[in-house]
Amino acid sequence: MTDEAFDFVIVGGGSAGCALANRLSADPSNRVLVLEAGRRDRSWDVFIHMPAALTYPLGNRLYDWKYETEPEPYMGGRRVAHARGKVLGGSSSINGMIFQRGNPLDFDQWADEPGMEQWDHAHCLPYFRRMENCLAGGDEWRGDEGPLEVERGPAVNPLFDAWLAAGSQAGFLRSDDVNGYRQEGFAVFDKNVRRGRRLSAARAYLHPVLDRPNLTLHTRAFVEGAEMDGARATGVRYRWRGRARTASSGEVILSGGAFNSPQLLQLSGIGDAGWLEGLGVPVVADLPGVGRNLQDHLEVYVQHACAQPVSLQPHLAHWRKPWIGLQWLFRRGPAATNHFEAGAFVRSNDDVDSPNLMFHFLPVAIRYDGSQPSGGHGYQVHVGPMRSDSRGEVRIRSADPRRHPAITFNYLSTEQDRTEWLEAVRMTRRILGQPAFAEFDAGEISPGPGVGSDEEILEWVARDGETALHPSGTARLGLGPEAVVDPRTFRVHGVDGLRVVDASLLPSITNANIYAPTMMIAERAADAVLGNSPLRPSDSTVYRGGT
Repeated sequence: MTDEAFDFVIVGGGSAGCALANRLSADPSNRVLVLEAGRRDRSWDVFIHMPAALTYPLGNRLYDWKYETEPEPYMGGRRVAHARGKVLGGSSSINGMIFQRGNPLDFDQWADEPGMEQWDHAHCLPYFRRMENCLAGGDEWRGDEGPLEVERGPAVNPLFDAWLAAGSQAGFLRSDDVNGYRQEGFAVFDKNVRRGRRLSAARAYLHPVLDRPNLTLHTRAFVEGAEMDGARATGVRYRWRGRARTASSGEVILSGGAFNSPQLLQLSGIGDAGWLEGLGVPVVADLPGVGRNLQDHLEVYVQHACAQPVSLQPHLAHWRKPWIGLQWLFRRGPAATNHFEAGAFVRSNDDVDSPNLMFHFLPVAIRYDGSQPSGGHGYQVHVGPMRSDSRGEVRIRSADPRRHPAITFNYLSTEQDRTEWLEAVRMTRRILGQPAFAEFDAGEISPGPGVGSDEEILEWVARDGETALHPSGTARLGLGPEAVVDPRTFRVHGVDGLRVVDASLLPSITNANIYAPTMMIAERAADAVLGNSPLRPSDSTVYRGGT
């Protein structure tokens, strides 16, 4: 067994891990090791770097760890596939590249919990600004000097025009920037694409600094657990290049995401004592919250056939792909964008105090697996409740680190969740039924006119719903009985030398895609780990309702 010594070992070269590696290694006296179980994100790998190729890695074992849930009890026993990036950059290398912070109220609600007072929007906004370079222009809400370059739109297809007009016709607000002053409303969206190529966390944060002599990266390095000396983490055990190795460190930072961070905690004896003892895992710290509080966004596609030949459907033809690929080499053409260029954040009813539905509009009818149910021109809306109160869990099945944990989300398990799903589908139909779509609408394909009653809608959602790939919450920040990680230091409660920094920290899921808040958390964590003073809270006002 080979032993190496570092100041920091980061377990996971995904979104948060890449940001941490950059910030912690900026001090040349810090020796930093990044261990990533996946392979390198080579520059020649088209399926990673071409934005419109995002459907290809999903479900492909070369790019995807291919997790799936246990039979979901409220979805007819379906197992729901969950793609997780199997390459450097983690899921930021295979996701939809949609950049959304969440609503300011999301963070203010975090701050209502014990110990979370400095996690309100005012304290988070400076870190959102620090990490980004908004190419539409910086202001008091948007940064323009950070490593994450963020493009907007351009949303020039006439179907995008129809979508935005339909929002106004349905009585909704228009937002100039959903990541700025006002999230609520219909808008052109931001994306993590720069000059026609995906800008993953690895490309934004890690690759520019890989030449630092104090930064070491091992890919295809499979971590099996933390090395513990009583209640102190002293390093990690891992396999690399066919050999068992250890890396000793002053600090171990888990950045494996909402599935793998709780799995590694449990394998290391940190979690619910009853779970662990039943599997023969020696208990280091009895933390019942490890693996619990699992959350996600479930979504459906409401799809319509298009009466005019204006959708992107022709670009999906196999014979066009060589030409499209050639265009992309010059950073142009339909392959140079993710096509999720517009959408909306709205309230499904008058009782909620901020948007609880998110829409992504796409000028083509296609599923994540690449299937095209319309057979011709079409368009679709991705929609689902953003603040579901359904909660699940992640549990190890055995002490074998290579065995995927048992994952259950309990989608559709609560009355609120089911009610908001009915509202989401009916709201989508109301929007797509506005006059702006009259010249394009050739009929609803999915779910179709035969799905109308409450029972039929919920049955369709249970049968057809897919994850938006936003698992989070399984090592939540806070000081309460279910909390796992200290919100000031990012240390695991009751354990020295061990921190967690990734999407598993979210106390409650944000009303948006979770990549941006995960990167914000990583930026905050870097300051905490380095002992830097936190950035001063912002005094910028944001929209909180009204007209």
